[in-house]
Amino acid sequence: MTLMPSSLMRAAALALILSGASHAVRAADEGITVYNAQHESLTKAWADGFTKETGIRVTIRKGGDTELANQIVQEGAASPADVFVTENSPAMVLVEKAGLFETLPKDVLAQVPANFQPSSGRWVGVAARSTVFVYDTRKLKEADLPKSLLDLADAKWKGHWAASPSGADFQAIVGALLELKGEKVTAEWLKAMKANSTAYRGNSVAMKAVNAGEVDGAVIYHYYYFGDQAKTGENSSNVRLHYFRNGDPGAFLSTSGAGVLASSKHKEQAEAFVKWMAGKHGQAVLRDGDSFEYAIATGAESNPKLEPIAQLHAPKVEPSKLDSKKVSELMTAAGLL
Repeated sequence: MTLMPSSLMRAAALALILSGASHAVRAADEGITVYNAQHESLTKAWADGFTKETGIRVTIRKGGDTELANQIVQEGAASPADVFVTENSPAMVLVEKAGLFETLPKDVLAQVPANFQPSSGRWVGVAARSTVFVYDTRKLKEADLPKSLLDLADAKWKGHWAASPSGADFQAIVGALLELKGEKVTAEWLKAMKANSTAYRGNSVAMKAVNAGEVDGAVIYHYYYFGDQAKTGENSSNVRLHYFRNGDPGAFLSTSGAGVLASSKHKEQAEAFVKWMAGKHGQAVLRDGDSFEYAIATGAESNPKLEPIAQLHAPKVEPSKLDSKKVSELMTAAGLL
C-alpha cells in the first residue's frame, strides 16, 4: 500500500476544513426561511434580535396557522421553510403528525417547561396566550360573570356574548375543551354556542363590539386588550378582562410553537433561531416588547402589566393532543364553520 506523503495529507485536511468553513459561511449568507403564523411584529422582533446577535439573516413568510400548516404538509420534503412558528399548537400538531419536523436538540428543549412542549421533542413552545372573557362594565358586574366557559351554554346568555369561531385562536380553545371534557360535552356546548352567541371575524373585532355596547361580552385572548390599552385604548375603554381560573376550560393557556423542518438545508442555523426565541434573549422580547404574550421559558419574566401566569390556574392540556380535525368536524356540525 502506498502511503500519502505527510505534506499531501496536511493539504487534504486543510482543504476539508476550508470546505466545511465555506459551507458554513454560505449557509449563514443564505440565512433561513421562517413560515410565520405568529403576529408579524413579534416574529420580526425575534428575527431582528437573532440576526443582530448571530449575523444569520431571517426571511419571513406570513400566513395563518392552518394555512401554513397545510402548505407545509402539501410541500413535504420540497418545502423551502426551515422553521415554522405558530400562534397556537394545533397547527404544529398537524405538521408533526405528517412527520415533517426534526427532533430538536436537548439543550433547546431544556429551556422550556414540559407542559409547553410535546413529549416527542419535535417542537417547543416560545410564547403563550390566555383565554379570557372580555366584558362591558356598563352592562355586567362581577357577580354577573360566568364562573365557567361552560356557563355560556345557558339560555340566559342568549344574545349576550360573542366570539370569532372561524379563527385559529378560538378553535384552539375548543380543542382544549374537547381534550378536557370530551366529545359529547363539547358538541353540546358548541350547539348552544350557535344559538347563544354572535360571530365576529377576529378577536379584536369582537372586543371592539363589546366596547361599543353591541354585545355584553366575548371569549378572546388576553393580549388584545393589553395591546389596545398600550395604544389609544379607544377599543377597550369600557371593558375589563374576566379570568375563569380554577383549571376551567375557559382558563386555557394556548402555546405558540416553533419547530425545525426535517427538510431544512440549514438545520444548524434553524435550530439556533428556535433556541434563541425560547432562550433568555427571545423571552426578553416578550417581557419588554408590546406583544403582551406570555414568556414561558423556565425563569423567564412576562410583561409586568400581565396577570401573573401562575395566578391564571390554567388547566393542564398536552399541547400535542389538541385535535384540529375533530374540532373542525364538531364546529361544522354545529353550524359555526
